[in-house]
Amino acid sequence: MRKLNGKRVLVYGMGISGQSACKLLHEQGACVSIYDDEGKFSNIYSFEKEPLARDYDLVVVSPGIKVLGNHIISHFIINKIPIISELDLGFIFSQGTIIGITGTNGKTTVTALVGEIFKTANKKTFICGNIGLPLSSVALKTDNKSYEVVEVSNFQLETSLYFSPDLACILNLSPDHIDRHGSFQEYVNVKKKIVCGRRQKIVLNYDDENTRNILINKKVMFFSKKTLNKGVFIKNFAIYHNKNKIISLNDIPLFGEKNIENVLAAVAIASMFKIKPAIIKEAIMSFKAPPHRMEYLGQVNGADIFDDSKATNVSATLSAINSLGERGLVLLLGGLNKGSKFDEIFNKNLDFEKIICFGDAGKEIYDCATSYGYSPLIFDNMKVATSFARDNAREGQKILLAPACSSKDEFASFSVRGEVFKEIMFGSFEKIEMSQ
Repeated sequence: MRKLNGKRVLVYGMGISGQSACKLLHEQGACVSIYDDEGKFSNIYSFEKEPLARDYDLVVVSPGIKVLGNHIISHFIINKIPIISELDLGFIFSQGTIIGITGTNGKTTVTALVGEIFKTANKKTFICGNIGLPLSSVALKTDNKSYEVVEVSNFQLETSLYFSPDLACILNLSPDHIDRHGSFQEYVNVKKKIVCGRRQKIVLNYDDENTRNILINKKVMFFSKKTLNKGVFIKNFAIYHNKNKIISLNDIPLFGEKNIENVLAAVAIASMFKIKPAIIKEAIMSFKAPPHRMEYLGQVNGADIFDDSKATNVSATLSAINSLGERGLVLLLGGLNKGSKFDEIFNKNLDFEKIICFGDAGKEIYDCATSYGYSPLIFDNMKVATSFARDNAREGQKILLAPACSSKDEFASFSVRGEVFKEIMFGSFEKIEMSQ
């Protein structure tokens, strides 16, 4: 697979991952054609207008391409043309130690924190994958002393055949992207593909039933918010690795319950590579979480404002609610539903101060909340909903954007949604809209 000189290769999907794949393939001497379901790349010389009419030695699929029901993918499978993911391509040409981190929630934070720990330990480190820098873009820069800390999404794993990290971590598993995979079980099956190597080290969340029950005969370290006999866990209000105290919870600069889980996971991964506790602690204490993940923004009229725009599924929203508590909570929910049911948010009889629904899924969430006896408010879009929350903010409230939905009905990404939320709460958002 590494010998690509003169091979005819089609790269399907021209987002950042596809573009990185093209660059690597060109450097390896492959004859590269490209295809994208959107026509905006059709004027590029190598664009293949009729991909089904050509023969290829290999097809590289970008993570943005939906596989289920895709007639182009089906054609290649029927004709026995090898299909790999961009993640596979990067893995094949990587020489370093690879740490793969996946799960429903927390991937980006854990990947970034693990990367910082390894950098603090003076390791040659690449932080890549779904976090923004494709694995294929760094693969040729690696050597046998480098570490690649890779955030791995289910979209990347879906078409992966070869990706087998030296350490695989599954943070948690809960219903998400059902619209893409068809069922929660299929979603889980895709995530579990990361656990595939005979000599892998494995890190799993003991507190998450779906990850704890993964049957594997490999070296496993569990992390937990409960006290364990061995592994990484919380005891006496501190994080321990076996008998070694790593850090007091009071010294962790990240907000919220789910960030405690993220730190536990990062400590477990670092401990698997025997990084010293003092280095791990130093990196954690200086770490700043990526934006839009339970980010405290400040106050409006005495109300505390929190941006958790990255909470694009129900489990992430529940985690955010648990972190803040229900008292005084003004909860903003909505966007584009990814096939989720919202009952878990409302069936616990929590005493929310206010529920504000918006966007494409707004009516569905409104109806669900109403069926459990709540009296939610509904608005056409997030901008209007946020303006209402701002204009009615008062002391003692906690205004939380944790939408439980994708942003794609209204915004290009969850990060744009979070920035617009912030701008509406604290000022003008015209400059944000201009950048979309």
